[in-house]
Amino acid sequence: MTTPIPKPLVSTRLQSIDALRGLIILFMLLDHVRETFLLHLQVSDPMDVTSTPPELFLSRTLSHLCAPLFIFLTGLSAFLYGERHDKAGVSGFLFKRGLFLIVLEFTLVNFAWTFQFPPTSIYLQVIWAIGLSMVALAVLIVLPRWALVTLGLVIIAGHNLLDAVHFGKDSAMYVPWAILHDRGWLQPFEGLRLRTSYPVLPWIGVIALGYAAGPWFAAGADAGTRQRKLVACGLGALALFFVLRLINGYGEKPWVSGETSVQTLMSFFNITKYPPSLVFLSLTLGLGLLLLVWFERAAGRGWMKPLLVFGAAPMFFYLLHLYALKILYLIATAIWGANKGDYFGFDSVGAVWLCSVLLAVGLFPAVRAFASFKARRKDIVWLKYF
Repeated sequence: MTTPIPKPLVSTRLQSIDALRGLIILFMLLDHVRETFLLHLQVSDPMDVTSTPPELFLSRTLSHLCAPLFIFLTGLSAFLYGERHDKAGVSGFLFKRGLFLIVLEFTLVNFAWTFQFPPTSIYLQVIWAIGLSMVALAVLIVLPRWALVTLGLVIIAGHNLLDAVHFGKDSAMYVPWAILHDRGWLQPFEGLRLRTSYPVLPWIGVIALGYAAGPWFAAGADAGTRQRKLVACGLGALALFFVLRLINGYGEKPWVSGETSVQTLMSFFNITKYPPSLVFLSLTLGLGLLLLVWFERAAGRGWMKPLLVFGAAPMFFYLLHLYALKILYLIATAIWGANKGDYFGFDSVGAVWLCSVLLAVGLFPAVRAFASFKARRKDIVWLKYF
């Protein structure tokens, strides 16, 4: 007789999603520590490789995975939510949660960055982009899957054709175009300015593809078939990235040979995020699909447990780490004052990495407690928004 092996409480396909979300949350933490304690050493988009140290370039480049994979996984999770609800229920959930995230960007998220009330400037960033993308997906899920895939690919591949399109502030198209594709400043009334940091059009394409990938992760879907499809799409996206970069063509600032091989390599991977170019999304989504396969095959390994915890409560961690960073910065300036011009800052990128590790460890118990509470209390409706 043999002892039966108990099935895991969460399937390997779902563990891979949470683990990937947990990994990119940690990359996001690293980038936000950089933004908080290296304000005196800001980077442009794309970066200036002649003045950006390699270690800073690497730190910033790792964070490029965050927004595309967050939004892709949001679409994928919406499909999985739909396995237990009809399309009307999914559409309603997407619409309400999208509006919730938009309100969150204007309130708790913005306040965490500035500690200013009432605000004079609001930067509409990734939470805003996810929220608007969810609202768009709430409408788009009525389309057949082939149409969603086609629409997603057309938007991602074609939006760079619109890069030369601009509208003056007197044009009726200025506001919608600033929201969709062209970063700009909006002034709804005197005393308040809004910066559309994350133009949303390409992100709508990403969330549509995430939702369309849902059937590969459906309950009962064959794991081998899913993994083969993910590997094929991931390698295909990476191949597209390298082809487009080698021909120095479409939708991206050309790379150039630098004074050193490191600068040349940095230039090659120096890609545009605002809005994300086709090259940017090919690289980040391609890597993300391969990471999903890797995490699924590694499911059950002990080293994945912290990633699963962070990935189970992403919005809670997002808000928690922003307020923790702001409070730490205020404490540092109160004790030591401004040591880098107008800012308090670290002397090295190594200090940014160390601070990120310490913060991840320090915040882990609170995130684990919230994730456990969220898993136990399915009856509390608002918890599913976190």
